[in-house]
Amino acid sequence: MKLNFMTQTAPGANVLRLKRLGIDTHHEAVVYMRADCEVCRSEGFEALAQVKVSLGPRSIIATVNMVRGDILALDEAGLSESAWKALGAAEGELVAVSHPEPLVSLAHIRRKVYGHALNDREMLEVIEDVAGERLSDVALSAFVTACAGDGLTEHEVVALTRAMIAAGERLEWGSRDVVDKHCVGGLPGNRTTLIVVPIVAAFGLTIPKTSSRAITSPAGTADTMEVLAPVDLSITEMRHVVHLEGGCIAWGGAVKLSPADDILIRIERALDIDTEGQLVASVLSKKTAAGSSHVVIDIPVGPTAKVRTREAAQQLATLLGRVGRQVGLTVTIEVTDGTQPVGQGIGPALEARDVMQVLRNEPDAPADLRERALLLAGRVLEFSAKVPRGMGVGLARTILEDGRALRKFEAICEAQGGMRLPPSAAHTWEMTAEFPGTVGQIDNRKLARIAKLAGAPHDKAAGVDFLAPIGTKVEAGQPLFRVHAESPGELEYALGYLKSAGDIIRIDER
Repeated sequence: MKLNFMTQTAPGANVLRLKRLGIDTHHEAVVYMRADCEVCRSEGFEALAQVKVSLGPRSIIATVNMVRGDILALDEAGLSESAWKALGAAEGELVAVSHPEPLVSLAHIRRKVYGHALNDREMLEVIEDVAGERLSDVALSAFVTACAGDGLTEHEVVALTRAMIAAGERLEWGSRDVVDKHCVGGLPGNRTTLIVVPIVAAFGLTIPKTSSRAITSPAGTADTMEVLAPVDLSITEMRHVVHLEGGCIAWGGAVKLSPADDILIRIERALDIDTEGQLVASVLSKKTAAGSSHVVIDIPVGPTAKVRTREAAQQLATLLGRVGRQVGLTVTIEVTDGTQPVGQGIGPALEARDVMQVLRNEPDAPADLRERALLLAGRVLEFSAKVPRGMGVGLARTILEDGRALRKFEAICEAQGGMRLPPSAAHTWEMTAEFPGTVGQIDNRKLARIAKLAGAPHDKAAGVDFLAPIGTKVEAGQPLFRVHAESPGELEYALGYLKSAGDIIRIDER
């Protein structure tokens, strides 16, 4: 069929028929066209040109990739899977390809690259284009890099936080005090949220917890919760659960709270950049957008945690408190031990098992997970005028031990769609001690890497059981950790990394 380009769309647009190629570019929107089509000849390829792709009232900005050969006809275009989903397209539909409107945010990003501070309006214009997915990964990388290190002033951190809040949904709960907790991350197995939320909700405070999925780690809080109950709640569903039970544990990506944050985090992880200012804006924008008025933030400190020193933790705590006040949040900081994983399981199902052992008060439940969760829950409870300072941990312990926390967690799971049992992996392998001694040091990052290579979090039962905390006296042949995988191929792939990873658990000889 010959298409009449000039009559079907506005001037300056080409019309192409969509063909699904099944190419997954993760989140980046890409449009694939023949190298000899008009758009490709005009735009070129070396500059990573972007075009506007429109389907009826919907449109996206996509990076142009050229195709040579017969995979596409001259009048056809392909889309990456993320672009296909964003456009809501169907095979064979006609799309208009045209020049995108110039983005003023690109000029702001260039200014930032050259060391200039952005004002509130400029920061908002950048973040609106980030959230609207109008910036290429190249432009996003430039912005993230320009903000890295000491690239953001305190005023810019506040502006970035406010812009990230404004660019998404914002929840309100009709309650004066809405509480939350957060951990800055970098510590495998640290699933205190699933214990803190039911304790706090059982007491009577409102705690609408939105959590993230893993990007490069073996499990995020949402991944672990999803083993036990649905987490893809809409805003309406989230409101229903919170109004019914006082709290929820939902995936933040489903409710579009501070959506620019998820995009920036994706770029930061790819670049292996994790800077203080962006971390503060990320945490506080999500909490404020979720309607929280008070938040406890856990900062684990250790040589292979996200925050390496006590001095760095104190600096981060100060900035979190100062920025929090300027966006209307009361922030309490807890600096905790980040030298080793929390609990035994690393991976969604294994972490869910640990959580349930704690909630059920089982005698072999991980004591470190229980005590850390009680510490954080106690600090959250002390936001209530009914709980004197210093009495929160004892109250949290009572709520856990008398069964109220377990009953509340089960009720939250039922309200979110029904509770389910964690799966088990079909294949396991144990790493054992070569000689007797005492466990002296743990590499959190390498241990998490093994769990991920074994299949976590995509394979819910995959991961690592951590069996030898620091200070454990071990004999030759005693298990140090156990790798779980759902297929023999994934287990072998993880073990291949293990052979070249060097020391993961250091044992000091007796």
